[in-house]
Amino acid sequence: MASIKDVAAEAGVSVATVSRVLNSHPSVSPDARARVLAAVDVLGYRPNAVARSLRTDQTRTLGLVISDVLNPYFTELARFVEEEARALGYSVIIGNADERPDLQEHHVRSLLDRRIDGLLVSPADGSSPLMPGSAGSGTPMVFVDRWIQGVDVPVVRADGRGAIRDLVAHLHRLGHRRLAIVAGPAATTTGNERVEAFREALREYGLALPDAYIGQGDFQADSGRRVTERFLALPEPPEIVFAADNLMALGALDAIRARGLRVPRDIGLAAFDDIPWFLHTDPPITAIAQPTGELGRAAVRALVDIVEGRSPQSVTLPARLVVRSSCGEHDPNRRSNL
Repeated sequence: MASIKDVAAEAGVSVATVSRVLNSHPSVSPDARARVLAAVDVLGYRPNAVARSLRTDQTRTLGLVISDVLNPYFTELARFVEEEARALGYSVIIGNADERPDLQEHHVRSLLDRRIDGLLVSPADGSSPLMPGSAGSGTPMVFVDRWIQGVDVPVVRADGRGAIRDLVAHLHRLGHRRLAIVAGPAATTTGNERVEAFREALREYGLALPDAYIGQGDFQADSGRRVTERFLALPEPPEIVFAADNLMALGALDAIRARGLRVPRDIGLAAFDDIPWFLHTDPPITAIAQPTGELGRAAVRALVDIVEGRSPQSVTLPARLVVRSSCGEHDPNRRSNL
């Protein structure tokens, strides 16, 4: 394996000049820089990242702790985070919390021990004692999608309130009045925000959200199935089940089909967090889409700004309603108030 001395000998320069070129120091002449880079290519030289980090106090590595790698939304988010980080010259180490606060804390500690330059987190729980302390001690940190109240770091997220209001208006126009929600965990900001936005939107149309029509889920498919089974067993089941994330929506669909019922003929289904699968279900599912790519890229840019000494602001992007046919949109017999 080639060493930095081999590169210097090949290029006909000093080891110090090679080091300055590899660290993008402006004092190197264009000719010397060209010769060093050519020698690097010829010899296949790769700098020792650990040694470089000890000299510069930077590893060019970011940490990302996501809530659930099996959730297609977070899988896609991680992809865009990695792409943007790579474009900016950083690598990413990913930890999957699996919606478990203990795993979240484990991954955060492990990443900090690896001397990452900054940390992106989508918190699985809002009561973490580790992240407020880490942020307070100066660790560059950005929350993405979810956040922890009272922790003063930038937050990059989508605002789903407008899209939820659009969904309720859409359902109201179709004539639906009994609307239920499979809510996310109350310990998360997104879980609370979506159920409150749903309640507020219903109130605008003079509709109530009875306790019987609120089911507490955990952003996992099993909870969507369990809550929907309870909805279907009510003396007066809802006309629409709105699942506050995509996995709970798939669980709700399983529960409906297990009863021998059909969507939307017997009951409608809508979801937060649109995924490509929803276009291919029967029927395609009406859903609220977050700008996942923009969120991932904006989160990385905000974190790199902190790492490199700039002061980014929080970013909030709008979610949008994607109308398909799981709520009776194409039913000629569906009553409508249009």
